[in-house]
Amino acid sequence: QVQLVESGGGSVQAGGSLRISCTASRYTYSSYCMGWFRQAPGKEREGVATINGNGRTTYADSGKGRFTISQDNAKNTLFLEMNRMKPEDTAIYYCAADPRPRGSWCGFYEYKYWGQGTQVTVSS
Repeated sequence: QVQLVESGGGSVQAGGSLRISCTASRYTYSSYCMGWFRQAPGKEREGVATINGNGRTTYADSGKGRFTISQDNAKNTLFLEMNRMKPEDTAIYYCAADPRPRGSWCGFYEYKYWGQGTQVTVSS
């Protein structure tokens, strides 16, 4: 069992930056896919970015060039740095983890473990 706790959400103006974090209850990054997903009001949840145990990253088109996913293995913490933010980035952002062999490609699918989410609001 893995517990995930997100933090760092809040409000920001369009064009601004925000970094959200996710702390895992146990070491996960060598043999898990880790990812960020989001759900805007009235919309389905969608993938934002993922990272595997080798540091390989995948980004949805919506965040390419603006978002950066990273992890601090020593602190069991996953980050999402969001720059040049847009009002359409407004959503609840969820951290997720899925056990996978090291080196697996981590896509956007239904992961096994999920955090409770953190609200991100971008005003125009």
